Amino acid sequence: MVQAAGVTDLTRTPFGTLPDGRVVDRFVLAGGGAEVAVLTYGAVLHSVVVPDRFGTPGDVTLGYDDLAGYLADTASFGAVVGRFGNRIAGGRFELDATTYDLPRNNGPHCLHGGPDGFSHRLWSAEEVQGGVALTLVSPDGDQGFPGTLTATVTYTLSADGLRLDYAAHTDAPTVLNLTNHAYWNLDGAGTAEHHEVEVRASSYVPVDETAIPLGDTAAVAGTPLDFRLGKPLGAGLRAGTEQLVRSRGYDHTLVLDREPGAAPSLAAQARAPRSGRVLEVLTDQPGVQLYSANFLDGTVVGKGSVAYRQGDALCLETQHFPDSPNQPAFPSTVLRPGEQFRSSTILRFGTE
Repeated sequence: MVQAAGVTDLTRTPFGTLPDGRVVDRFVLAGGGAEVAVLTYGAVLHSVVVPDRFGTPGDVTLGYDDLAGYLADTASFGAVVGRFGNRIAGGRFELDATTYDLPRNNGPHCLHGGPDGFSHRLWSAEEVQGGVALTLVSPDGDQGFPGTLTATVTYTLSADGLRLDYAAHTDAPTVLNLTNHAYWNLDGAGTAEHHEVEVRASSYVPVDETAIPLGDTAAVAGTPLDFRLGKPLGAGLRAGTEQLVRSRGYDHTLVLDREPGAAPSLAAQARAPRSGRVLEVLTDQPGVQLYSANFLDGTVVGKGSVAYRQGDALCLETQHFPDSPNQPAFPSTVLRPGEQFRSSTILRFGTE
């Protein structure tokens, strides 16, 4: 595994202007043969340029060439989603005997914090050693969620890879589930169905026909969701099992085989036989949402005027389980005043 050897450059340039006149900036972190770009809009991971086995650099993330694409985006390309990533059933949850109603932007459910979630906000930026820290203040009642929440995601590039450190605190009890929604294609273009995917998870979260958890976990053994030994993304993508039919492919939380509260450890990896690029994902979160870009249907035009379609990328979103506020058997996502939420995800890129 070849890793970035440390940041040698950090630049900041305007990326565009919002309709209200505020400027969106683009930060570029460069070093060790890697170049990573981050936007202040949506805390978006805009690009990750790394070499293939022949030393040729290429961008391995899906997204848009300009701000207009992100303003109209519904796929959350590279964005930090919140206040609660993934779905909350019925757009409603109860906390401390109070029921909170949220916008329903995914059929009857609330997805990724609502239609005006964190992925559609302008974050403030501060340069830090090796990268940039982006901060967003979400007021009490924002998209229906209680408490004024201050969230920060810090992107740093070092010999350890690209690191995403999340932190948050609140002035009233609330729920929180933050993740980055990057779409990966380690060849830089074309289908990702031949990517070899491995996830250290012996169980997963079964869902109903609207992608809401059924209330328990199930073993991956004997199902297309068994990635413990690694296999091509496309190997079981069209399996006619009930779970894959419901989700139009992979869109499931895989429950990681790790101890709660432990330091970030290897959770998943993807390998592209054609380019030789390798991605390792380390996290301290309990789950990884494996998503095969099922709802890209060729109508979304991204970087380089390329039309994206199902299977052109995969997502490995480190997070808590969907609908956790309504699922007492799942790890808690409640954050209370005086508590500090912290989580880290490390992305390591190399070749083989």
